[in-house]
Amino acid sequence: MILSDRDIRKYIKEGLLGIDPIFPDTIRENGVDLRIGGAIARLRNAGRPFDPHVDDASDFVVIEEGKKFIIYPNEHVLLHTLEYIKMPEDLMAFVNLRSSYARIGLIIPPTIVDANFEGELTIELIGGNFPVVLHKGDRFLHLIFAKLSSKPEKPYSGKYQGQRGIQIPIFKKASQSPHSSP
Repeated sequence: MILSDRDIRKYIKEGLLGIDPIFPDTIRENGVDLRIGGAIARLRNAGRPFDPHVDDASDFVVIEEGKKFIIYPNEHVLLHTLEYIKMPEDLMAFVNLRSSYARIGLIIPPTIVDANFEGELTIELIGGNFPVVLHKGDRFLHLIFAKLSSKPEKPYSGKYQGQRGIQIPIFKKASQSPHSSP
């Protein structure tokens, strides 16, 4: 079941769903709109292949802070939301790019927000055919909340819990993998 604006307001009023800050135009007919935060991570070529078993992703990104950012054609960047969200255990959310941005060629990969997640969202964005300027504070994502059929046995409590700002990828190193040799 997808939540309507009434359901979303009820979840927020009862303290089950948290969105901070919340603006007059945040809650929509069937979801919420989230805004661009004040940082961007540009994925860059470090001159060598990225190996998630060995490398730290920080060698492959450059983080910039500001009030506006230019997304170049076919560029892959990470953005974060201005809002900090706190999901209850019985809801998940589908993350969509607002259609106005999609209509100018920007793309985000399929993304969800897990039940019990809390933090600012870090989202990958892929540039279209021409440069686009994005401004901090503009609404750019739309979350659609879906009620789970039951609470999960293991609600989200992973490595990205509580994140703020841009969170670059965190990979388990080979020495921590259950399949690595001693």
